[in-house]
Amino acid sequence: MRLVRYTRPDLWSLSPFEQMSSLRDEINRLFEAPFGELARPGEFFNGWAPALDLREDKDNLIATVELPGMRKEDIQVSVQNGVLSISGERTRSSEGNEASVYRTERSYGRFQRTVTLPKPVEVAKVKAAYKDGLLTITLPKTDEAKPKQISVNVG
Repeated sequence: MRLVRYTRPDLWSLSPFEQMSSLRDEINRLFEAPFGELARPGEFFNGWAPALDLREDKDNLIATVELPGMRKEDIQVSVQNGVLSISGERTRSSEGNEASVYRTERSYGRFQRTVTLPKPVEVAKVKAAYKDGLLTITLPKTDEAKPKQISVNVG
């Protein structure tokens, strides 16, 4: 039997991307450890937050929010001073209350998402549609925020 002395791994042999990825994994592991299966780390401190995408086309900003299992009556949308706010509450269903629960990963309770809009919008023309668990909010940009075609004169 031969004993080999322990040597620390040489982090400098890793690429910067691998070093950052390793650091991120360690930080995530540290924050998840105290909570285990009870909650995802972000939920413990902030409640739940649905995923939100914000994109832009020529005339509009479009926000898409994942809200599966919610009723449209439980969702509020507002735009004020260049900030889009989406809030609501998802409640647990009453079915299966007598059953033993072995795992719960879906989030319940109140949520609020606020996003500062990158361009000015016409608040009076904002529209929201909810279908198949996706809330789509169309925010028409003001004329000043829309791209303008400028012709070039040769002279």
